[in-house]
Amino acid sequence: MSPDNKSDDSASIAELIHEDDEDLTGFQWDDGLVLTIFWALAFVVFLQFFTRYVLNNSLGWTEEIARFLLIAVTFLGAVMAVRRQSQIAVELFFRWMSRPVRKAMQYFIDVVSILFYGFMGYLCTQVAERTQQKMVSIDFPKSSIYWFISACFLAMTIYAVIVFWRHLRTGSSRLIDPETAKASGPSL
Repeated sequence: MSPDNKSDDSASIAELIHEDDEDLTGFQWDDGLVLTIFWALAFVVFLQFFTRYVLNNSLGWTEEIARFLLIAVTFLGAVMAVRRQSQIAVELFFRWMSRPVRKAMQYFIDVVSILFYGFMGYLCTQVAERTQQKMVSIDFPKSSIYWFISACFLAMTIYAVIVFWRHLRTGSSRLIDPETAKASGPSL
C-alpha cells in the first residue's frame, strides 16, 4: 500500500466517523436554550472564581445564581432527553426477552414515565404556589424556580405522550427492536 492510498483511506474513515455527528436535524429551539443557559452558567462561575481568587472580593450573588442556572440546565436537558428518547435504559435484559414481552415492557415504561413526569409537575406546582420567599442575594421570588421546573415537567410529560404515541403507531422503538433501531443523538 502506498503512502498516498493510506492517507486517502484515513481521510475517508474520518469522514465516515463524523458523518452522523454533523447531522443537526434533531435539534430544536429548546436545545439552543439549554446551550445559552449553560454558557451563562459558565460565565457566572468564571466570574465567581475571578472575583474570589484574583480580586479577593467575591461577588455575593454568583453562588446562588450559579446554583439556579445549574438547575435550569439540568431540567431543560431532561426535557431534551425525553424528546430525543436518550434517557438511560438497561438494554441488556431487553435483548433476551421475546419481542411481544419487549413491546409490553416498552409500553409499560412509557406509561410510567408519563405518570411520573405529570405527578412531579403537579408536586412542583404545589411547592411553587406555597413558596413566598425571595432569593437571598437578589430580590427575585424563589417560586419562579419552582414554576420553571414545573413547566419543564409539563414539557417532559407532553414529549413522553408524543413518544408513547409514536411507539404505539409504529410498534417499534430502540428497546423493542434493538438490532434495527438507530441510536438517538450523536455517537460517542
